[in-house]
Amino acid sequence: MINRVEKLSLLSEMISFAKSENILKPLEHSFLLAIAKQLRISREDFDYLINNPINYIHLESHSERIVQFHRLVLLMDSDGENTSKEITKLHNFGLRMGLSHESINKVLYLMESFPNKIIPPDVLIDIFKVHYN
Repeated sequence: MINRVEKLSLLSEMISFAKSENILKPLEHSFLLAIAKQLRISREDFDYLINNPINYIHLESHSERIVQFHRLVLLMDSDGENTSKEITKLHNFGLRMGLSHESINKVLYLMESFPNKIIPPDVLIDIFKVHYN
């Protein structure tokens, strides 16, 4: 399991991803707050991270990086708008996490074929398993 500092880093990364044009939309805010609760991050810490990002900490666990990438995909889809800027940003976040270029591209391509552009977790895991072995 990941530690508190890693959790704060993950949440900070997601907030940074969501704050395109320095605006955090209400739907994105609600989604991020739900993730904070899931990670057992206090509301005070969450509010602090909104204006005070912390440095990225690379997760050692490949499975944790996949989970984080899935959260970012869900966050991107939360407002129903996927701009090319957001897709590029998501792709770059995935690469920075050390995920396979091919897997990221496949996820982004397959998103279009699912309702609400949300890839089920099992499909996402299968995509990354193919390129991890």
